[in-house]
Amino acid sequence: MSDTLALATRLRAMTDGDLTRAMHDRSISASGIKDFFDLAEAFLDRASIQQILTRLDRGTLAVLAAIGQLNEENGPPTAMDVAARLESLAGSSPSVESIAARAAVATTLVLLEAESQRFAAYDSVREQLRSWPAFGLPGLVELAGGSAPAVLEPVPDVDRRFIDRLGAERAFAATTAITELLAEIEREPARELAKGGVALPDSKRLANAMAVDLESVATFLAVADRAALVARQAGSWMITEQGGSWLLESTGQRWAVLVSAWFDRLPADIRQLLGERTHALWGQGLRGYVDWLYPAGGDWMDERITAYTRDAETLGITANQAPTGPGSLLLADGVDEARAAMTALLPAEVEQVYLQHDLSVVAPGPLTPRVDARLRTIADVESRALASSYRVSTSSVNRAMASGETAESMLDFLGSISLTGIPQPLDYLIAEASGRYGQLRVGSLDEPDFEAVTYLRSDDEHLLGTIMVDQNLSALGFVRHGQNRVHSRFPLDVVFWSLSDARYPVAAENQAGEIVSLRRRRTARASTSTAVDPIAALIERLRLGGEPEDDETGQAWLIRQLDVAIKARASLTVSVTMPNGSVMDYQLEPTSVAGGRLRARDKKSAIERTLPLSSIAGLGPAL
Repeated sequence: MSDTLALATRLRAMTDGDLTRAMHDRSISASGIKDFFDLAEAFLDRASIQQILTRLDRGTLAVLAAIGQLNEENGPPTAMDVAARLESLAGSSPSVESIAARAAVATTLVLLEAESQRFAAYDSVREQLRSWPAFGLPGLVELAGGSAPAVLEPVPDVDRRFIDRLGAERAFAATTAITELLAEIEREPARELAKGGVALPDSKRLANAMAVDLESVATFLAVADRAALVARQAGSWMITEQGGSWLLESTGQRWAVLVSAWFDRLPADIRQLLGERTHALWGQGLRGYVDWLYPAGGDWMDERITAYTRDAETLGITANQAPTGPGSLLLADGVDEARAAMTALLPAEVEQVYLQHDLSVVAPGPLTPRVDARLRTIADVESRALASSYRVSTSSVNRAMASGETAESMLDFLGSISLTGIPQPLDYLIAEASGRYGQLRVGSLDEPDFEAVTYLRSDDEHLLGTIMVDQNLSALGFVRHGQNRVHSRFPLDVVFWSLSDARYPVAAENQAGEIVSLRRRRTARASTSTAVDPIAALIERLRLGGEPEDDETGQAWLIRQLDVAIKARASLTVSVTMPNGSVMDYQLEPTSVAGGRLRARDKKSAIERTLPLSSIAGLGPAL
């Protein structure tokens, strides 16, 4: 039976979950697939096979190549047969258990068929591996016998203290930058371009908030994305609920979440290598080993290693290509040990600040998450470093009151954390801002229509007039509706936060005219996505084609099998139901299907047979 026919039958019998995983792992596109035969041909496509081979390590490739060679010589081998062949080529071989495990992985990737503990490689896989030497890639002998490069170069003892100090500085800088990234994206999502990457205006906004260069924004965003702190939704990057919780963790725990995500994505073989050599320089030695371990990895693997080593430097797992103390513990003992070690190196968190007469707030060290989160509702961040600074303004006080603060609650909080008391200018500012708060009210109309859903009212007609001519608010489309009232077609939260950002003393109110607090937190939730998985949709469509017991669908499946066999000139075992009810097997090479009949050459009797399709009970591989 041809590979296409055999694989189509196998794919049809797979569970939806196994088939979905195989298509995702092999990056099989759902477009252009009409039936299981098209799907089988997609799996057997040489380009698709080469793509997955580039992602397999040397040991798995050697097992695949040995199975292919043994297939051609003696038929499907066992794991023990493969071990013997590899030993004859290299003098030593992996255990039978590890060979069976590697073969099982290749089977789930639809590169092998397994039956009765024997393995068979598809023709396309054998041909692709056989062609490798012509393209400078290793053949079976080189895959089996190649020796790994020398171990990585050890780090000199004199450099360890410097490496740890530099790594801690980078870890603190990274967690600080990502904290500001999340805070800014929570305030206003960042738009993702269709071609990839954050839109330039948003990149500049994020870089300014994070106090980093423009090129670093993408790196920190990737780190946050890997840790599921941000997610793309509706074409924009938004903070996730997990990201909101992360902001309330200590600096050491924030770092642990970031490095845990990095560690979990590290390839198992690379993780093992680095875990065994936790005091070795990475650099070219690591790249040389990766090139050896993934001989066909090429640009794909190089990009992965570049990203991992870059992020390791960014997060303080390494410094100058050498593992830090916490980095070594991460690779050898896990995240908990690494967090404890890094926490000891990070600057201690504080809960007290200096309130200045110029309305600035200076923290002599990194603030605890509780104090920092509360202070951010009252003041704007001006700089973030070991000594951070904030500034209280009329706008920030209005924002705090919109989220539920009062003049008394703000003064109580600031007094509890101040080392210098509350300066008179700050006390005056909060009193004045709270007195003016609510002069401008925004609410939802009782009977909204296409032209208006939100109202804005104030007894200060001059204030309303200023808003009407403010060009920064022209997009809200305010329309006069009486002397002290204007309407907008935009929802309440859009109008409210636009006015708040423009530093107007706006308050939101309910239908009873009572001030209500608002909190601007827009989070991305993957569960709300209604996008249809094209692979799941394809599998559902293929299943709806009918089951074998359906007469019409069963005959269509039979005809498609015969068409594939005719195209491949493959011989089949055709089971035919005789008039007396018995079933007889014929060894046939199908030549044509027409008019409900099969014409085929009988290899055993050297005659041509014509059989009605309705009498064919089943097809199988030729004996």
